[in-house]
Amino acid sequence: MKIAIISDTHDNVPNLEKALKWMNQNNIEQIIHCGDLCAPSILVSVLAPNFAGPIHMVFGNVEDRQLLPQIAAGIPNVKHYGDFGEVNLGGKNIAFVHYPEEGKKLAQSNKYDLVFYGHNHTPWEETAGKTKLVNPGTLAGLFAKATFAVYDTVNDKLELKILEKL
Repeated sequence: MKIAIISDTHDNVPNLEKALKWMNQNNIEQIIHCGDLCAPSILVSVLAPNFAGPIHMVFGNVEDRQLLPQIAAGIPNVKHYGDFGEVNLGGKNIAFVHYPEEGKKLAQSNKYDLVFYGHNHTPWEETAGKTKLVNPGTLAGLFAKATFAVYDTVNDKLELKILEKL
């Protein structure tokens, strides 16, 4: 199973649309969003209508904490987990949060195969015990190039995608 991991989209509609187009053309089956989608309207107008598979989301630090989960609850393929998400996809135990410090604590627990986080807009990968700790960067391209990650559960392969090169 191929999973796209995105974070810090910050209402950048052109970048989100370009990434979603690539995901749909490259058999991405699910999306994990590590926070800072920003305006709830982006979920309704861009993200959910342009991706048919499951979308897993957590809060960032700039979202409407009441409205976003309410809107997400009305979209069948979207699940909003609050501040912390945990899923098993393709036999891999995955946790996802927004903040790097929280991600590091989760990775150090050795409960997960992968932990994803965002917030600082910097793509990063490290290993803590058996856990890969990964920041996909910022899809918005704020303070860094626009990036996201793709993880393939079948071959345990993680790739960073630079949006301008797609």
